[in-house]
Amino acid sequence: MNIHAQTTRTAAETALLDAYAGRIAKLPGDASVTVKRDNAVEALKAGLPTRKVEAWHYTDLRRLLSSIPAFDATAYAEKIAPVLTGSSVLPVLNGVADKAPTVEGASIATLGEKLADGSLGDVLGIADRDDTIGAINSAFVADGFVIEIAEGAKITAPIELQNVQAGGQTHSRFVVKAGAGSKATIVERQTGTGEALVSSVTNLDVGEGAELLWLILQEQPEGATHLGQFNVRIGKGSKLTLFVMNTGGRLVRQEIRASAAGQDSEFKLRGVNLLAGQTHCDVTMVLDHLAPDTYSTETLRNVVTGKAQGVFQGQIRVAREAQKTDAKMACNTLLLSDEGEFSTKPELEIFADDVACGHGATVTEIEQDHLFYLMARGIDEKSARGLLVKAFVAEVIEELEDETVVDALEEKIGHWFAEHG
Repeated sequence: MNIHAQTTRTAAETALLDAYAGRIAKLPGDASVTVKRDNAVEALKAGLPTRKVEAWHYTDLRRLLSSIPAFDATAYAEKIAPVLTGSSVLPVLNGVADKAPTVEGASIATLGEKLADGSLGDVLGIADRDDTIGAINSAFVADGFVIEIAEGAKITAPIELQNVQAGGQTHSRFVVKAGAGSKATIVERQTGTGEALVSSVTNLDVGEGAELLWLILQEQPEGATHLGQFNVRIGKGSKLTLFVMNTGGRLVRQEIRASAAGQDSEFKLRGVNLLAGQTHCDVTMVLDHLAPDTYSTETLRNVVTGKAQGVFQGQIRVAREAQKTDAKMACNTLLLSDEGEFSTKPELEIFADDVACGHGATVTEIEQDHLFYLMARGIDEKSARGLLVKAFVAEVIEELEDETVVDALEEKIGHWFAEHG
């Protein structure tokens, strides 16, 4: 946690601490869980991170998070239609897990139950001194889902984890273990209707030889603050493809903390950030290669319009033992307005001597020649710009190969551009 004590607390910092004092008696957990919560709050007392904290340099949370909404016990949220037809929907509605369907090949429990009996208290806590999102979530989380996919299970229907807020504060957590040799597609949907503070943390363990596709779709309304964190350990011979799409929210920080912990493991990150209005969206990734013969690629495409501000911080760390690591990272940005901004900070930290690692970043505008070419063939300017934007992001989406997933994501891009293009 960032230890940069402030002389005077902001209204948001005070509201967080006051909210904990009013909520602790209502939160599930045995004595060990309560200790974890208290430790998280003690860390928060040092103050929210500012630009002086390197990991938060581009997102001055103390300044940007000007207020904290109160918990609203009367807020009512409903589950929504899944993004992929035929999905098994596991909804968390304003911070409370709703009834989950039976999924063959997986066991499902609520996080609230596991915290109450003390069997899952170890998932709470702070990863490091910069883990503000982990601290907030550990302090306040009351519910979510715990999923264990059986060894060798091939779950054909997607599982959609819905985190739907209706204003106030909501804090949820998903804990997923994919057994050895299993295969599944999981959609994590972050959405809502009100002005809210939302924290959502995912803990994923990918077992030996397992293969997962995980989609994070963040589509919060304009007045929401979304603090997301995705923590994953990738086992021997396993493959994880993580796709992240940000299309909403006023203040967004999505952290990805991944470790390629097993030999021959593979991690792919594909991301699309569609930023409009006065959105501030920060995607920060730390990837540790801890074993030999591991492979990773990270490709992000960003579209920025209006006065939006975007950030991508990507750090790849290769341990001494991780010989023959192959890691490549690229971040490409398309600016559609003179007032939009995007900051990129790629980092490599390599302690092994037999690796192939690299990174790159580009920023560009729409090519006027390409725009003229389309308009000269009778396409109006807005439609022509839309075609060029879709082509810019299409590459990372089409890599997913699943036609149903690709079609659903392209439809969302079309809706976004119709509103903001």
